[in-house]
Amino acid sequence: MNVTLRVDATPSASALFLRPWNDNDMRPLVEAYRNPALRRGTRLPVESAEDAVQWLDVQRRGWETGERLSFAVYADQFGTDEGQLVANVVLKRTGPDRRSAEVGYWTAAHARGRGVAPRALDSLTNWAYDAFAAEGLERLELLHQVDNLASCRVAEKTRYQFHQVLPARPPFPRDGHLHIRRADTQAR
Repeated sequence: MNVTLRVDATPSASALFLRPWNDNDMRPLVEAYRNPALRRGTRLPVESAEDAVQWLDVQRRGWETGERLSFAVYADQFGTDEGQLVANVVLKRTGPDRRSAEVGYWTAAHARGRGVAPRALDSLTNWAYDAFAAEGLERLELLHQVDNLASCRVAEKTRYQFHQVLPARPPFPRDGHLHIRRADTQAR
């Protein structure tokens, strides 16, 4: 599956281009992971070129199995579809029940506070509901630790409703929030 998504520019923000990760993303991936806050909030640390190769392999295998559909998000200021890496968004379809899936994301430190995560996540969400409607996808879940206020704001901006507090579970040491967006809330 070769999927590319575009998010139009706004008066205050560049267009975004989302595509599956590839080997050309190794250097910007390592650079993004130099940020300690990003490393603390993710399960697959990337501290070297070797780590990046392994991380990219996980993303590639995810597309092959259909269980982890991860997109590199680039700011596209000049219509080239290859600007600066600003984020990652992912759709995780790991359980046998195809009616629900999980979304996740991170934003590079230099791109935070610019509306990248909500715009990219909204694009992923709309694509997921369109692409997997025939398989019965009804519900997307977004999870984050309770102290991650920025993720809570992203959830709210993208119409993921707060559902409940979840108890801490490894590898995350704190309780979490579960937000849900249902297919029947999609704007058509």
